[in-house]
Amino acid sequence: MATTTTTQIPPATQAYYDKQLLARAIPYLLYALFGQQRPIKTRNGDQIKFRKYSALAVATTPLTEGVTPAGSQLSKTDITATLAQYGDFVTLSDVVQWVNQDPVLNEAAKILGEQAAETIDEILRDILVAGTNVVYSNGAARNAVNTPLSAGVLKTAIRALNRQNAKMVREQLNASTGIGTTPIRPAYIGIVGPDGQADLEGITGYKSVEEYAQQGNIMEGEIGAFKNIRFVMTTKQKVWADAGAAKGTMISTTGTLADVYGTLIIAKDAYGVVPLAGHNLENIMKPLGSSGAADPLNQRGTSGWKAMFTAKILQELWMVRIEHAATDAL
Repeated sequence: MATTTTTQIPPATQAYYDKQLLARAIPYLLYALFGQQRPIKTRNGDQIKFRKYSALAVATTPLTEGVTPAGSQLSKTDITATLAQYGDFVTLSDVVQWVNQDPVLNEAAKILGEQAAETIDEILRDILVAGTNVVYSNGAARNAVNTPLSAGVLKTAIRALNRQNAKMVREQLNASTGIGTTPIRPAYIGIVGPDGQADLEGITGYKSVEEYAQQGNIMEGEIGAFKNIRFVMTTKQKVWADAGAAKGTMISTTGTLADVYGTLIIAKDAYGVVPLAGHNLENIMKPLGSSGAADPLNQRGTSGWKAMFTAKILQELWMVRIEHAATDAL
């Protein structure tokens, strides 16, 4: 068992010790925000079944007078998702809690909470970027990609969603009388990283949030819009290092092949997020001595978390993954 002791966190010995601990950099956690929320109640199994009915073909053949037509049959598709459990904890010795000036137990709970949120966000992200509806910034495969986001590839994604009668996630922002503001259309949601954001800002027609007509209707992490897409930025975007073609002027982890970024363009109801109700995320603390005979001298306490959830793509054609590179020197 990995126990945190005064070896890892010794008490401070400097002449002046600032008890205000340094803040940690925490990314925006976005991937759970734009899907259907479908919790499963406890004692109802570990699977959920989503069902969708197929549209009927249009009936363009004229009826024959007095003759009953054959009629149509409904058809359905069932999509199942299975819950999975995740978690972690830290063990703190009695001494590290007694002699440190830091509120170690409280700080451990915060760090574990951040770890839990990032874990959930990353698992959801990896489920979503595994979708089959993909557009490449150039070429016909990931290993051919070495160009950045462009107006052309964004328009291709918008057109693909529009052709499938996909619905917008956000309502339109109305124009105001403010100088320099422009109306933003109803929009799909784009989730992009900081490298992609830098290229977005060079695309003609892209509007930053500062140009929005209504500043009060901006999502957390929102950076701007291009036509029917409103973009939010996260440092947790999926990146396939060195997965593209010769890097040219693109960012590369090793300096040879372009890194490939997965930017998601999401329509309403494209995916579902499925937590176990009441157990989606639990904070669990065990004080010194709570382990009974396993801790006979009351030397160890733990702080941890566990979560049970999953996610599922419900409509492959209502979400587009754009695979692109990112310009290195801007």
